[in-house]
Amino acid sequence: MAGLVDLLNSDMGRQIIGGVSKETNQPADKTAEVVSMALPLLMGAMKRNASSPQGAQGLMGALDNKHDGSILDNLGGFFGGGVDESAKIDGLGILGHVLGGSQDNVVGALSQRSGMDSNSVMKILQVIAPIALGYIGKQKRQQNVSSEAGIGDLLGGLLGGGRKQKKQQSLIESLLDGDNDGSILDDVAGMVLNSGGRKKGGLGGLLGGLFGGR
Repeated sequence: MAGLVDLLNSDMGRQIIGGVSKETNQPADKTAEVVSMALPLLMGAMKRNASSPQGAQGLMGALDNKHDGSILDNLGGFFGGGVDESAKIDGLGILGHVLGGSQDNVVGALSQRSGMDSNSVMKILQVIAPIALGYIGKQKRQQNVSSEAGIGDLLGGLLGGGRKQKKQQSLIESLLDGDNDGSILDDVAGMVLNSGGRKKGGLGGLLGGLFGGR
């Protein structure tokens, strides 16, 4: 199953990083760092929400009705001329629904670990939230996930699966519950990247892959 490491190291991943960097006026390497930590965090939050029947039903509805993955078929149009205001509003809505009362804690932790100011981190999250949901929607279609019970398994697979994923999920939930500071984000990102069979190196390995080893 294609996971986050595959997305982030693909041509599409580079296009996403470049588009978000341009949209938010942040350096590409810093943008990549924030995105590589934020994507597993968002998906982990969705997985937690989907553990309840109501949450799974809501996520399935969003994936079926709006976030079916078509956004990934025209990223050039999505970023071209600047991201549409309606997409940013949609992103805010997704963040509010997925992160709930943990949103400020998550933004603060990402800011702390990346050294980027909170406003810029929030702008990045706004832009990648609909992309993340679209990626899940595309995987849902490709794997023919049609039941609410299957959506949690899909998210677990995208995050890496196995015991490592369970530990990662525990770290994510600790952050969402506000019990830990941003230091756990390096572990979250490192687990995602290493689950793809890459040698250990955490964010440095990803950034080297994205930017030609710089």
